Amino acid sequence: MHRCAPDNSMSDKPSTTLPATVEKIIKPITPGEPEKAQITIEGADHLYREIRIENTLTDENGEEVRLKHGAVVEVTVEASPEAIVAKDDEKTDKRKTNRS
Repeated sequence: MHRCAPDNSMSDKPSTTLPATVEKIIKPITPGEPEKAQITIEGADHLYREIRIENTLTDENGEEVRLKHGAVVEVTVEASPEAIVAKDDEKTDKRKTNRS
């Protein structure tokens, strides 16, 4: 289950937010399985544009809600400070990875 952050909260983590659209709601095949939402992320590489998540979110009142087909949403990627390098260090970081 995904929690809604208050609108005024700002994370100290580096992040990027991309626009996206709920393309499909996938009903569970077997009872007890969660419903899924298929989300297409704008600006992502063609083969990696779609993600599927459990279609259960929590609103500001603590109530469970779900996404609607066609809804315009945002997908945010956050990283801890240990998971990032400066953009200038990108070439150095790739050389380290290729030697492994």
